[in-house]
Amino acid sequence: MAPPAVTRHTFAAVAPAEERKALSILLAEDNPVNQQFAVRPLEKQGHAVQVAPDGHEAVAAVAAGAFDLVLMDVQMPGMSGLEAAVAIRERERTTGGRVPIVAMTARALNADRDACLAAGMDGYIAKPVSPKVLAEAIARAMPAGLS
Repeated sequence: MAPPAVTRHTFAAVAPAEERKALSILLAEDNPVNQQFAVRPLEKQGHAVQVAPDGHEAVAAVAAGAFDLVLMDVQMPGMSGLEAAVAIRERERTTGGRVPIVAMTARALNADRDACLAAGMDGYIAKPVSPKVLAEAIARAMPAGLS
């Protein structure tokens, strides 16, 4: 059986438009196809999205800018998403503040989820990511009143 079609009405079912806030989101993802599958629905929801193609650039982007949320691929070249999350959390210990980080990975085992949470991530979604699952993960990760 095919999964249900995801439409703009699916997003409205997650949270009414008047309750959603446009967010500044960093997408840490090395695969151009996966970047497109994430960026398009996020922008359709009104979010501003910046892409970092690897963990090093994700850490630098968080250090340089103010993001409401980070969507972090776990497997990236150079510095993995797990390593990047640890680096971001370490920096936050000295600077204060905390940006929610949601892992996005093709690995869907409990041990993989646990590794993401142990690295300091706030949530976990398995790829392929549908727009509905993405919107739900953002709503769960954001502090009350910000999603």
